[in-house]
Amino acid sequence: MVQFHEHIISDLLEDTAGGLVVLSSGLALPKLIASLLLLHDPSQGTLLLLSSSPSQKSSILTHLRNPNPQISDSEVLNLPSEITSDLPVHHRLSLYSSGAAFFITSRILIVDLLTSRLPTSALAGLIILNAHSLSETSTEAFIVRILRTSNRSMYIRAFSDKPHAMVAGFAKAERTLKSLYLRKLFLWPRFQVYVSQDLERDPPEVVDVRVPMSPHMRVIQKAVIEVMDACLKEMRKTNKVDVEDLTVENGLFKSFDEIVRRQLDPIWHILGKRTKQLVSDLKTLRKLLDYLVRYDAVTYLKYLDSLRASESFRSVWIFAESSYKIFEYAKKRVYHFGRLDGRKHAVQNKNLTSKKRKLKDSSKEKEDALPTSTNSQAVLEEVLEEAPKWKVLREVLEEIKEERNKHAMSEGDPVIDGEEDNNGIVLVACKDERSCMQLEDCITKGPDKVMREEWEKYLLSKVELCSLRKCNNKKKAKDPKGFGILDGVILKTPGQNAEVSSLSKQEHDALMTAAVEISKQAEKDMVVEDDPQPRGGIGHGKARGKRRQKRKPESPPVSPNEENKCEKEATMDDKTDKIASENGGLGSTTKHAGLERGVPQKCVQKVNATSFENAKQLPPVHFYALESDQPILNILKPSIIIVYHPDMAFVREIEIYKAENPTKRLKVYFLFYEDSTEVQKFEASIRRENGAFESLIRQKSLMMIPVDQDGRCLGPTSSIDPQSISSQNSITRKAGGRKEAEKEMQVIVDMREFMSSLPNVLHQKGMRIIPVTLEVGDYILSPLICVERKSIQDLFGSFASGRLYHQVEMMVRYYRIPVLLIEFSQDKSFSFQSASDIGDDVTPNSIISKLSLLVLHFPRLRVVWSRSLHATAEIFASLKVNQDEPDETKAIRVGVPSEEGVVEDDVRAENYNTSAVEFLRRLPGVTDSNYRAIMDGCQSLAELAILPVEKLAELMGGQKAAKTLRDFLDAKYPTLL
Repeated sequence: MVQFHEHIISDLLEDTAGGLVVLSSGLALPKLIASLLLLHDPSQGTLLLLSSSPSQKSSILTHLRNPNPQISDSEVLNLPSEITSDLPVHHRLSLYSSGAAFFITSRILIVDLLTSRLPTSALAGLIILNAHSLSETSTEAFIVRILRTSNRSMYIRAFSDKPHAMVAGFAKAERTLKSLYLRKLFLWPRFQVYVSQDLERDPPEVVDVRVPMSPHMRVIQKAVIEVMDACLKEMRKTNKVDVEDLTVENGLFKSFDEIVRRQLDPIWHILGKRTKQLVSDLKTLRKLLDYLVRYDAVTYLKYLDSLRASESFRSVWIFAESSYKIFEYAKKRVYHFGRLDGRKHAVQNKNLTSKKRKLKDSSKEKEDALPTSTNSQAVLEEVLEEAPKWKVLREVLEEIKEERNKHAMSEGDPVIDGEEDNNGIVLVACKDERSCMQLEDCITKGPDKVMREEWEKYLLSKVELCSLRKCNNKKKAKDPKGFGILDGVILKTPGQNAEVSSLSKQEHDALMTAAVEISKQAEKDMVVEDDPQPRGGIGHGKARGKRRQKRKPESPPVSPNEENKCEKEATMDDKTDKIASENGGLGSTTKHAGLERGVPQKCVQKVNATSFENAKQLPPVHFYALESDQPILNILKPSIIIVYHPDMAFVREIEIYKAENPTKRLKVYFLFYEDSTEVQKFEASIRRENGAFESLIRQKSLMMIPVDQDGRCLGPTSSIDPQSISSQNSITRKAGGRKEAEKEMQVIVDMREFMSSLPNVLHQKGMRIIPVTLEVGDYILSPLICVERKSIQDLFGSFASGRLYHQVEMMVRYYRIPVLLIEFSQDKSFSFQSASDIGDDVTPNSIISKLSLLVLHFPRLRVVWSRSLHATAEIFASLKVNQDEPDETKAIRVGVPSEEGVVEDDVRAENYNTSAVEFLRRLPGVTDSNYRAIMDGCQSLAELAILPVEKLAELMGGQKAAKTLRDFLDAKYPTLL
C-alpha cells in the first residue's frame, strides 16, 4: 500500500461519522476500498457497499485475492459476496446480521429498509462509490436518510475519482455532502504533497516518442477542427449557450455534450432544427478526431461512408467549407482514383482484370497503379496507408529485443539481476479491444496483410450494400439522388459538372468491380478445404484460413524490380516474424505471409529460414484495452509498458504500480502523434482535473455546513412539511381553531418504481412508503385512486409498444378514479413540442393525437401533468385529501385471479364473462383493436366458431386476420390414432 492511502484511511478512521473522499483519476481507488474492507471487523457489524460498477467490483475482489504476505489465508477467504433479489427474505436477513461485508444494489436495500427486513442496528457502516452521480433525490440519499434516522452511530464513507463531475452544476460538492448527511470533505489531488512525494520518489524510466502524422492525416485533422470551429461559431450566434464553454478544447471531451445539453434542455422545445442538429454534429466531429488517431485508414473511410449514408442532408457540418477535404483525403489514404493519359502500362494491362491486382503485391504504398475496371481510361491505385504508430511500435519492440540481447550477453549485468527480467513481459495499452486485436494482427501477420484484410472487408461491404440497394430499387421508380459530397462528388463550376459526375461513376464502377472479384474469390475459398498445416498463436483463425486459400499457381513472371522489392519485403517479414515468433508462439502465423501476397517461393523460404534461427529473443507482448478497467498491472507485473493510446488515469496507475514496487526497474514508452489533438486532449485532461480540484479547494474553504448535517438532530418527523394541507383548511370555529391530529399519509408503491426518485421525494414530504408488487398501476393513493406514472421517454415507448393501452384498461377495470401521471424533468422544458408543431388533424405519429384518442376511448381516465418530482409529491398530497388510506392486502390482490379464477373487485365482471374475453383476446388474428367489434357482433364463443370468413372479415377489419382465425378454428387436432 502506498503511504498516501494510509493517510486517507487514518483521516476516515478519525471521524466516526465518515466523510466524502475525492481522489484524482487513477489513484487506485479499488485498492483503497479493498484496504478498508480488510480493516473491517465482523464484531463491529455488517458493512454494505453501494453503487459499485461491475468493473469496480471485480477490481476490488482482485485486490483482495491478490497474494500478500501480510494478509492471512482466513482473511482472504472472507471475500465480500453480493446480495441479490434472487435470495429469499430469510436468507437476506441472516446475511444482514452476519457482520460481514456485502455488495448490494440501492433498489434491494431501500425495499428491505422500508419493509423492515433489515435490522439497522446490525449495520456498522455504508461505503458508497461513484458519489459524483448522487443527488438530493437519488435512492442512495433516501437510504442514508432512513439509516441516519434509526442508527446514528454508523459511519457513511463516500468516494469519487471523477473530480470534474464534482464541480458540474451549482455547489455540487456541498449538495452531495448535504444529501449524505456528511460534514467532512477530503480532497486528494495528484499535486497533493503526500501523493506527489510517494509517486515521484522512484519514478519509472519514461521515453516520450513523438510520431509525426502522415500528410493526409494532418490535412484531415485540420479540416475537422475548422469544421468544428465553424459549428461552434454557428452555435454562438444562437445566444442560447454560455460562450466561455464553446471552445474546440472543450469539444474534445464527452462532457462537452452534457454541458451544452444542460444549458439547452429548458428551451429545447423552442429551438430550431438547425441548432439541434449542431449539437449532434459536434458530437460527430469529436468522434472523427478521436477515430483519426485510433483506427486504421480503411476503418476510418468506412465510418465516413456510414456517416454519408446516415447523416444525409440533415447535417450542418457536411456543408461546411472544409468538409470535402475530410472525405477526399480519407479516400487518398486508402486508394487513389484517376484517369490514365497515355501511360504505357495501362495500355499493356488493358485486358487484365482485378485477378492480376490480387496476384501481384498490391500492398505497396503509392507505387503500383492497378486497373480494376475494364475501362482503359480509369485506374484505381491502392494506397492502403498504414498508421504511422504501427511502424514505430515495431521499432520499439525491436529496440526492446536488442536491449534484452545486450543484457543477456553482458557479464557485468546478468539476466537474473532485477525482477523485471524474470518475466520480461511487455504490456501494450490501447484504448479499446478492437485496437488490441488489430495491433496483435500487425505483429503476427504484418501491417500489409492487416490493411489488405481491412480493404477486402471494405470492398465486400460495398457488394452487400449494392445488393440491398438493388432490392430496394425494385420497389422504387427512381433512385434517390444525393447532394454534393454526399454522393462523393465535389461541387465545382457548372462547366465541370458532367466531367465530375462521370468520374465519380467510374470510381464507383472500379470499386464495385474489385469488390465483386473479391466476393467471387471468397466464395471459391469457402469450397476449398482449409490448409491442414498447423498454425500456432493467438488471433483470428477465420481471417487466416481465408487468406491461406488465395495462393494461385498461375502467378505471372516476376520482373527484376519486383525481385528487389521481394528481397526488401523478405527482410521486413524477417523482422516481423522474429518479433512474433518470440511473442509466446505468435510467430508461426506469419510463416507464409510472403506467398500470400504473391511473393515467389524462394523469397518465402529465406524468410522462414531466418525467422526460425532467431526465435525466443523477444519477451511476450500482452495487449490491454483501457476500456476493460481491470487491474492488469498487478496481475501481469510487466517490466516494460508501451502506452499506445495515452490516458491520464492509466498514467496514474503506472505511477502507483511503480511506487508499490520501488525496486522494480520499469520502462514506459509513450506514443504520441506530434501536433495532434491526441496530445492536446491528454494535456487538457490534466489541466481540467487540476482546475476542478482548485475549484473544490475554494468551495471547501467557503463551505457553510450546518451543525446538524451529520444527522444527529434528524428526527422521525423532521422531513414532514410543517404546514400540511389539512391544517391550511382547518376552520377556526371548530374547537377554537385547534389543529387536528395529523395522520400519517400512506402510499403503496410498486417495486419497479424504486428505479426512479419519486418514492424518495414522497418520503421527504412525510408520506409512508409501502413497497409491494402491483399488477395494476404504479402508485395506489386510496382505495379509489390508482396512478400510472410515465416519464416522457417511457410515455413514447409505451405508446409505440401498445403497453399503455393495456395498463389504462386494467386501471379502468379495477379502480373508480384511474390517473395517468405524465411527469416532466425539472431541468427540461414543460412541453412535448412547440405550439407551431401541433397540427389540426389527428396523425398516427403525433403524441398529442395518441393522447387524445386514449382519453376519448377511456372517458373516466384522468390525465395529470407534473413539472417535476416535487410537483408530483404536491399533487399526490392534494389527491389524498378526504380519501381513505389504501389497503396493502387488497392492492396486492387486484388483478390477480384466485384459485377459482375469480378476480376480486372486477368492475367488468358484472357485465362481461371476463374469462371468455381473455380467451378471445388470445386467439390468432384477434388484437386490441378488433376484439370489441367481435364481442358486439356475436354473443358467445360458440357463435364465433361458426361464423363464415366474410362475416369475420367484416368484424375483424381485414381478410388476413379473418383467415388466420378461421384456419385456427378449423385446424384438425392431431391424434395418435
